[in-house]
Parts: sequence; C-alpha cells; structure tokens
Amino acid sequence: MFQFESINDFIQMGGHGYYVWSAYLISLSVLIWLVASPLQRKRKFVQEMIRQQRREMARQETSNT
Repeated sequence: MFQFESINDFIQMGGHGYYVWSAYLISLSVLIWLVASPLQRKRKFVQEMIRQQRREMARQETSNT
C-alpha cells in the first residue's frame, strides 16, 4: 500500500524531496500569512477605532463642561 520502503525514502522522494518539501513549506507559509495578515490588520483597525472614539468622547466631555 505504501509506495516507499522507508520513511527516509518518503522524505527523500527519489532525490526530489528537497524541492517537494520546500514547495510544501513555502505554500504553507503563504497560506498562514494570507490568514494571519487580515486578522492582524482587523485587530489594529478595531483598536484604532476604539482610540478614536475615546478621544471623541473626551473631547465632547471637555467641551460640555
């Protein structure tokens, strides 16, 4: 069922293991970045909006008193 005789043969993939595994690593890194980057930008955006609202509320309080 398993086409390779050992785990080492599986990792080496007939001499092409370096290219295969580096392609997997690069693809996985890009996918992680594509998920993490928008989440980080959203978190920063929300934090900035909260800061801006607090400044506006403080500005309104000082102008009302």
